[in-house]
Amino acid sequence: MPSLPSGSPTSLFATAASVAPVRLDRQSDVVLRINAPAGAASARSAKRSKIWELSETLHCSIVGTCLSTAELRHVLVRLNVLGADTIDEHEVHVLGVMLAGRRDFGAKLLQRALDRRHGLAIKQYAHAKNEEALRRAWDESLGSGDIPGAYWAVLSHPVATEAVVKKAFRDVHMLSHLVGAANRADIRRLRQLEEEIGVLTEKLARQQQQLRDGFMARDALIRELKDALVANMRQSHDGAVAGDAGTEIAALRNVMAELDRRLGQETARRERVEQRLKMTSAALEKAEAALRRAGDERDALAREIDLLEQHLAATSQPATGMPGLCGRTIMYVGGRAHQIPQLKALVERTGARFLHHDGGIEASSALLPGLIARADHLLFPVDCISHDAAATIKRLCRQLGKPYLPLRTASLANLMSSLMRLADEPERVLAAE
Repeated sequence: MPSLPSGSPTSLFATAASVAPVRLDRQSDVVLRINAPAGAASARSAKRSKIWELSETLHCSIVGTCLSTAELRHVLVRLNVLGADTIDEHEVHVLGVMLAGRRDFGAKLLQRALDRRHGLAIKQYAHAKNEEALRRAWDESLGSGDIPGAYWAVLSHPVATEAVVKKAFRDVHMLSHLVGAANRADIRRLRQLEEEIGVLTEKLARQQQQLRDGFMARDALIRELKDALVANMRQSHDGAVAGDAGTEIAALRNVMAELDRRLGQETARRERVEQRLKMTSAALEKAEAALRRAGDERDALAREIDLLEQHLAATSQPATGMPGLCGRTIMYVGGRAHQIPQLKALVERTGARFLHHDGGIEASSALLPGLIARADHLLFPVDCISHDAAATIKRLCRQLGKPYLPLRTASLANLMSSLMRLADEPERVLAAE
């Protein structure tokens, strides 16, 4: 992954006449509030709040919930951010959060992107004229699952109070936990999806066969009717008596009418079958996509479970260590406090030394440069560390020439998987990062 240039945060943005330099070094608040003076209440009641007027503690949830990575990356490209096309999704999210709190061109681009994407929700929420109506509208959106647009419409609403903002923030925060729990349910449904795909595939094959048989029968009938029509016309032309000719003409007309009727029926039937075929194909594609996603998650969880089983089996044997990590120093930044002794024991069983820093929650951030200088490898879980701490770690690692590896979660299994990668092929793993 191409890294962003180190140094001053303003070096991330090219200088342009219409774009002011951006400094991405703000500290986050810890109180949910609307960043507006007390005397601005009447102004807020007349118009919606801008993203830079909202509390900095809301920016992470707004950027992560209401905008996609592609939309954020488009904003960074318009700001001439170096490497905006190649940086990872976490970097894109961090830069979006840092931009949101500054009243400059970047924050205005974020505001336009949010208003453009969620214009329909904003119009719907405009009917709420007081706090109670706004709360009811949010509860309805929460119940229907329509979260991104509703969340932005509530936070930026002119009559949004601190109580309403706190409630929406808490609801979205808890939904993130529910999404993680739902992943386990998705794995349990994997087999059901596989069975449903099998049934859909068989049904699709039967419908295709019926469609082909119907087309062949229709074409055969049309040929027979045309042959009969041509034969009757030839007999009439060869000198049949007038009475017989009139009877044959009437019969031919009846045949032609029957032909038109049956042709119309076959055409309508074909169109209905084609429509069902399209719907079945679309459902099959969606089911296959869901199956692939569930399969990927299942494979990742299976790998982590295998690693945990190997580690549990190894705890009953004398520690032998990992040759690729023996004598090295592993530094772990972030994570949950109750897991640190387990993480330390896991690292030391590989033969490596363990260093830890909580990312600035209780320990001072000023200790980070000295600790990073002592480490050979630096790991941090992206789901259990602040955005500012992650950005600081990456910047210090680039300055000190230390390799770092972001972890997907703060679990023991993910740490074990990463240690095995470092032990087996450290050069390839670190170059990829």
